[in-house]
Amino acid sequence: MKYMMIAGEASGDLHASQVIKALKEADPDFELRYFGGDLMEKESRRRPDLHYKEMNVMGFSEVLRKLPSLWRNLKQAKLLIDVYKPDALILIDYPGFNLKLAKYASKRGIPVHYFISPKVWAWKEYRVKRIKKYVDKLYSILPFEVPFYKKHGYEVTYVGNPSVQEIAHSMKHIPPRRHFLERQGLSDEKPIIALLPGSRKGEIRNNLPLMIAAVKRFPDFQYVVGAAPSIPEKFYREVAQDPGLKVVFGVTHTLLKYSQAAVVTSGTATLETALIGTPQVVAYRANGMKLSYKIMEKLLKVKYVSLPNLIVNNNVVPELLVHNCTADAIARELTPLLQPSPRREWQIAGYRNMQRRLGNYIASEYVAELILDSLTDGKEPLERPRASAVEPPAEGDSPAPARKKKKRKKRKKPAMTNEDGTPNT
Repeated sequence: MKYMMIAGEASGDLHASQVIKALKEADPDFELRYFGGDLMEKESRRRPDLHYKEMNVMGFSEVLRKLPSLWRNLKQAKLLIDVYKPDALILIDYPGFNLKLAKYASKRGIPVHYFISPKVWAWKEYRVKRIKKYVDKLYSILPFEVPFYKKHGYEVTYVGNPSVQEIAHSMKHIPPRRHFLERQGLSDEKPIIALLPGSRKGEIRNNLPLMIAAVKRFPDFQYVVGAAPSIPEKFYREVAQDPGLKVVFGVTHTLLKYSQAAVVTSGTATLETALIGTPQVVAYRANGMKLSYKIMEKLLKVKYVSLPNLIVNNNVVPELLVHNCTADAIARELTPLLQPSPRREWQIAGYRNMQRRLGNYIASEYVAELILDSLTDGKEPLERPRASAVEPPAEGDSPAPARKKKKRKKRKKPAMTNEDGTPNT
Protein backbone atom coordinates (compact mmCIF):
# COMPACT_ATOMS: atom_id res chain seq x y z
CA MET A 1 0.00 0.00 0.00
CA LYS A 2 0.99 3.60 -0.52
CA TYR A 3 1.26 5.65 2.67
CA MET A 4 1.90 9.34 3.22
CA MET A 5 3.06 10.51 6.65
CA ILE A 6 3.52 13.97 8.19
CA ALA A 7 5.66 14.56 11.30
CA GLY A 8 6.59 18.18 12.02
CA GLU A 9 8.79 17.81 15.11
CA ALA A 10 11.58 15.66 16.54
CA SER A 11 9.22 13.67 18.76
CA GLY A 12 6.92 13.05 15.82
CA ASP A 13 9.88 11.85 13.77
CA LEU A 14 10.66 9.27 16.45
CA HIS A 15 7.10 7.97 16.79
CA ALA A 16 6.54 7.94 13.03
CA SER A 17 9.74 5.95 12.48
CA GLN A 18 8.41 3.21 14.75
CA VAL A 19 5.12 3.07 12.88
CA ILE A 20 7.06 2.85 9.62
CA LYS A 21 8.98 -0.13 10.97
CA ALA A 22 5.77 -1.89 12.01
CA LEU A 23 4.05 -1.18 8.69
CA LYS A 24 7.04 -2.47 6.72
CA GLU A 25 6.95 -5.73 8.66
CA ALA A 26 3.19 -6.18 8.20
CA ASP A 27 2.72 -4.93 4.63
CA PRO A 28 4.92 -6.48 1.91
CA ASP A 29 3.74 -3.81 -0.56
CA PHE A 30 4.76 -0.91 1.68
CA GLU A 31 5.50 2.39 -0.11
CA LEU A 32 6.03 5.77 1.56
CA ARG A 33 6.32 9.50 0.93
CA TYR A 34 6.63 11.79 3.93
CA PHE A 35 7.49 15.03 5.67
CA GLY A 36 9.71 14.17 8.63
CA GLY A 37 13.22 13.71 9.90
CA ASP A 38 16.35 11.59 10.12
CA LEU A 39 14.79 8.68 12.01
CA MET A 40 12.04 8.29 9.44
CA GLU A 41 14.67 8.45 6.71
CA LYS A 42 16.72 5.73 8.37
CA GLU A 43 13.74 3.42 8.78
CA SER A 44 12.20 4.03 5.35
CA ARG A 45 15.51 4.30 3.48
CA ARG A 46 14.10 7.27 1.63
CA ARG A 47 14.84 10.97 2.01
CA PRO A 48 11.94 13.14 3.23
CA ASP A 49 10.02 15.28 0.77
CA LEU A 50 10.46 17.99 3.42
CA HIS A 51 12.53 17.85 6.62
CA TYR A 52 10.74 18.84 9.81
CA LYS A 53 13.46 21.45 10.49
CA GLU A 54 11.80 23.48 7.73
CA MET A 55 8.44 23.19 9.49
CA ASN A 56 9.20 23.54 13.19
CA VAL A 57 8.30 26.95 14.61
CA MET A 58 7.37 28.12 18.09
CA GLY A 59 5.35 31.10 19.23
CA PHE A 60 3.11 33.56 17.45
CA SER A 61 5.89 35.97 16.46
CA GLU A 62 7.97 33.22 14.84
CA VAL A 63 4.92 32.00 12.94
CA LEU A 64 4.38 35.49 11.56
CA ARG A 65 8.00 35.79 10.45
CA LYS A 66 7.92 32.47 8.66
CA LEU A 67 4.38 32.70 7.34
CA PRO A 68 5.27 32.61 3.60
CA SER A 69 7.42 29.48 3.95
CA LEU A 70 4.82 27.80 6.14
CA TRP A 71 2.14 28.28 3.53
CA ARG A 72 4.53 26.92 0.92
CA ASN A 73 4.99 23.82 3.04
CA LEU A 74 1.25 23.25 3.16
CA LYS A 75 0.96 23.79 -0.57
CA GLN A 76 3.74 21.27 -1.14
CA ALA A 77 1.96 18.69 1.03
CA LYS A 78 -1.31 19.16 -0.85
CA LEU A 79 0.49 18.75 -4.15
CA LEU A 80 2.10 15.55 -2.92
CA ILE A 81 -1.34 14.17 -2.04
CA ASP A 82 -2.62 14.96 -5.53
CA VAL A 83 0.40 13.48 -7.33
CA TYR A 84 1.17 10.49 -5.08
CA LYS A 85 -2.45 9.57 -4.32
CA PRO A 86 -1.76 7.60 -1.13
CA ASP A 87 -4.01 4.83 0.13
CA ALA A 88 -3.82 6.45 3.58
CA LEU A 89 -2.62 9.71 5.09
CA ILE A 90 -1.04 9.18 8.52
CA LEU A 91 -0.66 12.33 10.61
CA ILE A 92 1.53 12.53 13.71
CA ASP A 93 0.51 15.24 16.23
CA TYR A 94 1.41 18.75 14.85
CA PRO A 95 -2.24 19.89 14.65
CA GLY A 96 -1.98 23.41 13.18
CA PHE A 97 -0.63 21.92 9.97
CA ASN A 98 -2.06 18.43 10.04
CA LEU A 99 -5.70 19.33 10.59
CA LYS A 100 -5.59 21.50 7.48
CA LEU A 101 -4.11 18.63 5.54
CA ALA A 102 -6.69 16.22 6.98
CA LYS A 103 -9.45 18.40 5.55
CA TYR A 104 -7.79 18.47 2.15
CA ALA A 105 -7.25 14.71 2.02
CA SER A 106 -10.69 13.85 3.36
CA LYS A 107 -12.39 15.87 0.63
CA ARG A 108 -10.45 13.80 -1.90
CA GLY A 109 -11.59 10.50 -0.46
CA ILE A 110 -8.27 9.58 1.16
CA PRO A 111 -8.59 7.85 4.56
CA VAL A 112 -7.06 9.97 7.30
CA HIS A 113 -5.41 8.31 10.30
CA TYR A 114 -4.20 10.49 13.20
CA PHE A 115 -1.62 9.13 15.63
CA ILE A 116 -1.18 11.20 18.81
CA SER A 117 -4.20 13.38 19.36
CA PRO A 118 -4.00 17.18 19.34
CA LYS A 119 -4.23 18.43 22.92
CA VAL A 120 -7.79 19.65 22.46
CA TRP A 121 -8.59 18.64 26.03
CA ALA A 122 -6.24 21.44 27.18
CA TRP A 123 -7.20 24.22 24.77
CA LYS A 124 -8.79 24.85 21.37
CA GLU A 125 -11.54 22.37 22.14
CA TYR A 126 -13.35 23.60 19.03
CA ARG A 127 -10.93 21.51 16.99
CA VAL A 128 -12.88 18.41 18.03
CA LYS A 129 -15.47 19.27 15.37
CA ARG A 130 -12.79 19.24 12.68
CA ILE A 131 -11.37 15.97 13.94
CA LYS A 132 -14.78 14.31 13.88
CA LYS A 133 -15.41 15.60 10.36
CA TYR A 134 -12.08 14.92 8.66
CA VAL A 135 -10.25 12.20 10.65
CA ASP A 136 -11.37 8.64 10.03
CA LYS A 137 -9.40 7.02 12.84
CA LEU A 138 -7.68 8.65 15.81
CA TYR A 139 -5.15 6.73 17.93
CA SER A 140 -4.60 8.10 21.43
CA ILE A 141 -1.46 7.73 23.56
CA LEU A 142 -2.98 9.16 26.75
CA PRO A 143 -5.66 7.09 28.52
CA PHE A 144 -7.68 10.08 29.75
CA GLU A 145 -8.35 11.12 26.14
CA VAL A 146 -10.77 8.22 25.61
CA PRO A 147 -13.50 9.53 27.95
CA PHE A 148 -12.83 13.10 26.74
CA TYR A 149 -13.64 12.24 23.15
CA LYS A 150 -16.48 9.95 24.20
CA LYS A 151 -18.10 13.00 25.79
CA HIS A 152 -18.03 14.58 22.33
CA GLY A 153 -19.56 11.55 20.63
CA TYR A 154 -16.33 10.41 18.96
CA GLU A 155 -14.70 7.03 19.54
CA VAL A 156 -10.92 6.89 19.71
CA THR A 157 -8.61 3.99 20.49
CA TYR A 158 -6.01 4.11 23.23
CA VAL A 159 -3.03 2.29 21.73
CA GLY A 160 -0.58 2.71 24.59
CA ASN A 161 2.09 5.33 25.06
CA PRO A 162 5.22 5.02 22.89
CA SER A 163 7.40 6.38 25.67
CA VAL A 164 6.71 3.30 27.82
CA GLN A 165 8.39 0.96 25.35
CA GLU A 166 11.08 3.49 24.39
CA ILE A 167 12.17 3.95 27.98
CA ALA A 168 12.00 0.22 28.75
CA HIS A 169 14.24 -0.48 25.75
CA SER A 170 16.60 2.34 26.63
CA MET A 171 16.99 1.19 30.24
CA LYS A 172 18.05 -2.27 29.05
CA HIS A 173 20.94 -0.79 27.08
CA ILE A 174 22.42 1.89 29.35
CA PRO A 175 26.10 1.56 30.26
CA PRO A 176 27.31 1.21 33.85
CA ARG A 177 27.40 4.50 35.75
CA ARG A 178 31.20 4.62 35.88
CA HIS A 179 31.49 4.16 32.11
CA PHE A 180 28.89 6.85 31.46
CA LEU A 181 30.69 9.36 33.67
CA GLU A 182 34.05 8.63 32.07
CA ARG A 183 32.76 8.92 28.52
CA GLN A 184 31.05 12.24 29.23
CA GLY A 185 33.89 13.70 31.27
CA LEU A 186 31.81 13.99 34.44
CA SER A 187 32.93 13.79 38.03
CA ASP A 188 32.23 10.64 40.01
CA GLU A 189 32.48 12.55 43.28
CA LYS A 190 29.36 14.72 42.94
CA PRO A 191 25.78 13.54 42.28
CA ILE A 192 24.09 14.94 39.18
CA ILE A 193 21.20 17.33 38.64
CA ALA A 194 19.95 16.94 35.06
CA LEU A 195 18.73 20.00 33.16
CA LEU A 196 16.34 19.50 30.25
CA PRO A 197 15.49 23.00 28.95
CA GLY A 198 13.42 21.95 25.94
CA SER A 199 13.91 21.03 22.32
CA ARG A 200 13.33 24.44 20.71
CA LYS A 201 15.64 27.44 20.75
CA GLY A 202 12.99 29.71 22.24
CA GLU A 203 12.40 27.31 25.13
CA ILE A 204 16.13 27.01 25.77
CA ARG A 205 16.62 30.80 25.79
CA ASN A 206 13.81 31.26 28.28
CA ASN A 207 14.57 28.37 30.62
CA LEU A 208 18.24 27.38 30.66
CA PRO A 209 19.62 30.54 32.37
CA LEU A 210 17.03 30.22 35.16
CA MET A 211 17.77 26.54 35.63
CA ILE A 212 21.50 27.19 35.91
CA ALA A 213 20.95 30.05 38.37
CA ALA A 214 18.86 27.72 40.54
CA VAL A 215 21.16 24.67 40.58
CA LYS A 216 24.28 26.72 41.26
CA ARG A 217 22.89 27.05 44.78
CA PHE A 218 23.74 23.36 45.33
CA PRO A 219 27.56 23.29 45.21
CA ASP A 220 27.71 19.66 46.32
CA PHE A 221 26.05 18.65 43.03
CA GLN A 222 27.14 18.90 39.40
CA TYR A 223 24.61 19.97 36.76
CA VAL A 224 24.50 18.59 33.25
CA VAL A 225 22.36 19.62 30.27
CA GLY A 226 20.66 16.90 28.24
CA ALA A 227 20.77 18.49 24.80
CA ALA A 228 18.22 18.21 21.99
CA PRO A 229 19.73 16.51 18.92
CA SER A 230 18.80 19.31 16.52
CA ILE A 231 20.38 22.12 18.60
CA PRO A 232 24.15 22.70 18.29
CA GLU A 233 26.28 22.81 21.43
CA LYS A 234 27.42 26.34 20.55
CA PHE A 235 23.86 27.60 21.05
CA TYR A 236 23.64 26.18 24.58
CA ARG A 237 26.92 27.86 25.52
CA GLU A 238 25.88 31.21 24.04
CA VAL A 239 22.63 31.13 26.00
CA ALA A 240 24.10 29.86 29.26
CA GLN A 241 27.20 32.11 29.41
CA ASP A 242 28.66 29.50 31.76
CA PRO A 243 32.23 28.42 30.90
CA GLY A 244 31.99 25.23 32.94
CA LEU A 245 28.68 24.06 31.47
CA LYS A 246 28.51 20.32 30.77
CA VAL A 247 26.35 19.41 27.75
CA VAL A 248 25.70 15.83 26.61
CA PHE A 249 24.10 14.63 23.39
CA GLY A 250 22.26 11.41 22.64
CA VAL A 251 22.35 10.06 26.20
CA THR A 252 19.50 11.91 27.91
CA HIS A 253 17.87 8.75 29.25
CA THR A 254 21.16 7.59 30.74
CA LEU A 255 21.74 11.04 32.21
CA LEU A 256 18.33 10.94 33.88
CA LYS A 257 18.86 7.44 35.20
CA TYR A 258 22.07 8.48 36.98
CA SER A 259 20.75 11.84 38.24
CA GLN A 260 19.55 12.52 41.75
CA ALA A 261 16.86 14.86 40.37
CA ALA A 262 16.03 16.86 37.24
CA VAL A 263 14.66 20.24 36.21
CA VAL A 264 12.56 19.69 33.11
CA THR A 265 10.74 21.96 30.71
CA SER A 266 7.14 20.84 30.29
CA GLY A 267 6.55 18.35 27.47
CA THR A 268 7.20 14.72 26.65
CA ALA A 269 10.44 14.92 28.65
CA THR A 270 8.41 15.13 31.87
CA LEU A 271 6.81 11.78 31.06
CA GLU A 272 10.15 10.20 30.14
CA THR A 273 11.70 11.46 33.37
CA ALA A 274 8.83 9.95 35.35
CA LEU A 275 9.06 6.61 33.54
CA ILE A 276 12.79 6.46 34.35
CA GLY A 277 11.90 7.24 37.97
CA THR A 278 13.92 10.43 38.51
CA PRO A 279 12.29 13.07 40.75
CA GLN A 280 11.75 16.32 38.89
CA VAL A 281 10.69 19.95 38.97
CA VAL A 282 8.76 21.11 35.92
CA ALA A 283 9.88 24.60 34.92
CA TYR A 284 8.48 26.51 31.97
CA ARG A 285 9.36 30.16 31.53
CA ALA A 286 7.77 31.82 28.51
CA ASN A 287 7.70 35.34 27.18
CA GLY A 288 5.37 37.47 29.24
CA MET A 289 4.71 37.84 32.94
CA LYS A 290 1.68 37.68 35.21
CA LEU A 291 -0.77 38.88 32.57
CA SER A 292 0.30 36.05 30.23
CA TYR A 293 -0.23 33.57 33.04
CA LYS A 294 -3.74 34.87 33.73
CA ILE A 295 -4.60 34.62 30.05
CA MET A 296 -3.23 31.08 29.94
CA GLU A 297 -5.32 30.12 32.98
CA LYS A 298 -8.44 31.28 31.16
CA LEU A 299 -7.56 29.41 27.94
CA LEU A 300 -6.49 26.10 29.47
CA LYS A 301 -9.21 23.59 30.26
CA VAL A 302 -7.07 21.46 32.60
CA LYS A 303 -5.68 21.80 36.11
CA TYR A 304 -2.17 20.64 35.18
CA VAL A 305 0.22 20.97 32.24
CA SER A 306 2.78 18.22 32.85
CA LEU A 307 1.97 14.73 31.61
CA PRO A 308 2.62 12.86 34.89
CA ASN A 309 0.12 15.10 36.68
CA LEU A 310 -2.42 14.89 33.87
CA ILE A 311 -2.29 11.10 33.69
CA VAL A 312 -2.87 10.55 37.41
CA ASN A 313 -4.98 13.70 37.82
CA ASN A 314 -2.96 14.76 40.85
CA ASN A 315 -0.13 17.13 41.75
CA VAL A 316 2.68 14.58 41.60
CA VAL A 317 5.39 16.92 40.28
CA PRO A 318 5.65 20.66 41.03
CA GLU A 319 4.82 22.91 38.07
CA LEU A 320 6.46 26.34 37.88
CA LEU A 321 4.96 28.24 34.97
CA VAL A 322 5.59 31.66 33.36
CA HIS A 323 6.12 34.30 36.09
CA ASN A 324 6.09 31.64 38.81
CA CYS A 325 9.16 30.09 37.22
CA THR A 326 12.07 31.80 38.97
CA ALA A 327 15.46 30.63 40.18
CA ASP A 328 14.26 30.95 43.79
CA ALA A 329 11.18 28.82 43.11
CA ILE A 330 13.13 26.14 41.26
CA ALA A 331 15.68 25.89 44.07
CA ARG A 332 12.93 25.72 46.70
CA GLU A 333 11.10 22.86 44.96
CA LEU A 334 14.33 21.05 44.13
CA THR A 335 15.71 20.98 47.68
CA PRO A 336 13.56 18.14 49.11
CA LEU A 337 14.10 16.03 45.96
CA LEU A 338 17.87 15.92 46.40
CA GLN A 339 17.68 13.89 49.58
CA PRO A 340 15.40 11.28 51.21
CA SER A 341 12.18 13.11 52.04
CA PRO A 342 8.39 12.67 52.01
CA ARG A 343 8.20 14.84 48.91
CA ARG A 344 10.63 12.61 47.04
CA GLU A 345 8.75 9.46 48.07
CA TRP A 346 5.46 11.10 47.02
CA GLN A 347 6.77 11.60 43.50
CA ILE A 348 8.09 8.08 43.17
CA ALA A 349 4.75 6.64 44.34
CA GLY A 350 2.95 8.86 41.86
CA TYR A 351 5.20 7.57 39.08
CA ARG A 352 4.17 3.99 39.87
CA ASN A 353 0.50 4.95 39.69
CA MET A 354 1.14 6.65 36.35
CA GLN A 355 2.79 3.54 34.91
CA ARG A 356 -0.16 1.38 35.93
CA ARG A 357 -2.50 3.68 34.06
CA LEU A 358 -0.41 3.73 30.90
CA GLY A 359 -0.23 -0.07 30.57
CA ASN A 360 2.16 -2.01 28.35
CA TYR A 361 0.76 -1.74 24.84
CA ILE A 362 3.29 -1.51 21.99
CA ALA A 363 1.77 1.58 20.41
CA SER A 364 3.50 1.55 17.02
CA GLU A 365 2.60 -2.08 16.29
CA TYR A 366 -0.98 -1.58 17.46
CA VAL A 367 -1.37 1.50 15.22
CA ALA A 368 0.06 -0.29 12.21
CA GLU A 369 -2.31 -3.23 12.65
CA LEU A 370 -5.32 -0.97 13.07
CA ILE A 371 -4.43 1.02 9.95
CA LEU A 372 -4.02 -2.13 7.87
CA ASP A 373 -7.22 -3.65 9.24
CA SER A 374 -9.19 -0.55 8.25
CA LEU A 375 -7.70 -0.40 4.75
CA THR A 376 -7.89 -4.05 3.74
CA ASP A 377 -11.02 -5.00 1.83
CA GLY A 378 -12.66 -8.34 2.37
CA LYS A 379 -10.78 -9.13 5.57
CA GLU A 380 -12.22 -9.53 9.01
CA PRO A 381 -10.46 -7.07 11.35
CA LEU A 382 -8.27 -8.60 14.03
CA GLU A 383 -9.93 -8.69 17.42
CA ARG A 384 -8.87 -5.69 19.49
CA PRO A 385 -9.93 -4.23 22.84
CA ARG A 386 -12.45 -1.47 22.44
CA ALA A 387 -11.40 2.03 23.47
CA SER A 388 -13.72 1.89 26.45
CA ALA A 389 -11.93 -1.21 27.66
CA VAL A 390 -8.66 0.61 28.19
CA GLU A 391 -9.84 3.66 30.07
CA PRO A 392 -7.53 4.61 32.96
CA PRO A 393 -7.82 2.14 35.85
CA ALA A 394 -8.49 3.46 39.31
CA GLU A 395 -5.50 3.95 41.57
CA GLY A 396 -4.46 0.66 43.06
CA ASP A 397 -5.80 -1.42 40.17
CA SER A 398 -3.49 -3.91 38.51
CA PRO A 399 -1.58 -2.81 35.43
CA ALA A 400 -3.21 -3.02 32.03
CA PRO A 401 -2.14 -6.31 30.45
CA ALA A 402 0.23 -6.35 27.51
CA ARG A 403 -1.53 -6.96 24.22
CA LYS A 404 -0.50 -10.17 22.52
CA LYS A 405 0.74 -9.59 19.00
CA LYS A 406 -0.98 -11.68 16.34
CA LYS A 407 0.86 -12.99 13.34
CA ARG A 408 -0.33 -11.45 10.11
CA LYS A 409 -0.42 -13.24 6.81
CA LYS A 410 0.93 -11.47 3.74
CA ARG A 411 -1.75 -9.46 2.04
CA LYS A 412 -2.51 -8.98 -1.57
CA LYS A 413 -2.35 -5.36 -2.59
CA PRO A 414 -5.92 -4.00 -2.50
CA ALA A 415 -7.29 -1.51 -4.98
CA MET A 416 -6.87 2.18 -4.24
CA THR A 417 -9.75 3.75 -2.49
CA ASN A 418 -12.16 5.93 -4.69
CA GLU A 419 -5.70 21.84 4.39
CA ASP A 420 2.88 22.54 10.98
CA GLY A 421 3.72 25.12 10.98
CA THR A 422 0.97 27.37 9.57
CA PRO A 423 -0.78 29.68 12.02
CA ASN A 424 -3.19 27.90 14.32
CA THR A 425 -6.76 28.61 13.43
